[in-house]
Amino acid sequence: MAEEEIKDTTNQEEAKPEVVAPATRKKAKRRVVSHGQLHVYSTFNNTIITVSDSDGKTLTASSAGASGFRGSKKGTSYASQVASEKAIERARADFGLTTVDVFVKGIGLGRDAAIRAALSFGIVINSITDLTPLAHGGVRRKGERKP
Repeated sequence: MAEEEIKDTTNQEEAKPEVVAPATRKKAKRRVVSHGQLHVYSTFNNTIITVSDSDGKTLTASSAGASGFRGSKKGTSYASQVASEKAIERARADFGLTTVDVFVKGIGLGRDAAIRAALSFGIVINSITDLTPLAHGGVRRKGERKP
């Protein structure tokens, strides 16, 4: 019988993995946006407030439902006021927002209350634009009889 060679691996040094220090992340600079846009989307059931920069990139957002209102209370003007205060307060604290252009869309009760809440926080409003879609008769029905 031929003798088999048995290699002894206990004496060999095991390759130790290199210890790599964790990569340090650079601290993100605080973004300062002094002028922005306030978008108010108001329906009969809820009001959504979005604060964005001049390019339309969202900074903060809030709604009547996110502010703790449930059911039919979400559609009230007070719920809209609370949601607007919440979004604007966060935008002022985090981004230094001072002036806004307001864009209002929808027919709910919270339209005016959201704008008044912005004024009460000392935000300067440059312009108010109504973007509510209006019905204009629409297109001709398919197969309509021609005279």
